[in-house]
Amino acid sequence: MTGPSTLRPADPSRPPAVPDSAELPLIAAVVRAVALAVVLPVRLLWELVAATGRAVHRYLLTPVGRFLWHWLLRPLGWLLRHALWRPLAWVLRTLVGQPLVWLARGLGWLARHLLLIPLAWLFGELVVPSLRWLARLLAPVGRALAAGLVLLGRGLWWVARVVGAALVRAWRLAGRVLRFLYRLTLRPLGLALGWVWRHTAVPVGRGLRAAWRATVAPAARWLRRAVLDPARRAVREVLTALGLRR
Repeated sequence: MTGPSTLRPADPSRPPAVPDSAELPLIAAVVRAVALAVVLPVRLLWELVAATGRAVHRYLLTPVGRFLWHWLLRPLGWLLRHALWRPLAWVLRTLVGQPLVWLARGLGWLARHLLLIPLAWLFGELVVPSLRWLARLLAPVGRALAAGLVLLGRGLWWVARVVGAALVRAWRLAGRVLRFLYRLTLRPLGLALGWVWRHTAVPVGRGLRAAWRATVAPAARWLRRAVLDPARRAVREVLTALGLRR
């Protein structure tokens, strides 16, 4: 038989009884266990990685970057500008540009005084009088015409020889001038550029390589050994403990 309390009807005015913690649904316990086992370690690992990244950026990368900028890149730029670019521009302007202008003016003067003026003088003094004399002699007699033609041919041949000799001399003189300018400007310029390259660019490249090996490479190795490898091992251990990785 049941007791009298079990047969008493429920009072609708009374609120239902609140279940205690032992009667919580199973899904809430599962969610809490997953949160404690997965979310919390991942959050802690993320905070650790973020703090490590901020510390590395603040205490390693920023000082290294400032050091490289103030003590390596800026002095290197100043050195290249004042030791290489400005001397090279001065050398090109003074030892190449001006000699080329002088060479062009000299060749123009030689062509004028060795070709144009002699040809004009020869034409005015020999060809024109010869043509006039030939015109006067053509009417009387054929012999005089033949003699005039022979004389004209000889005169033209002499003019051609004179002009050819002048051209040959001008060509040889231009070759000597060019050879002299080459020995005076381009060859010393090439030697100077080679010396500047050997004593500026090569030491600067070696200094950059040494600075890289002395600053960035040790910092990268320390970051990998002190931060990345422990973080990777911690993540692997957490995933293995949670059963997410075999």
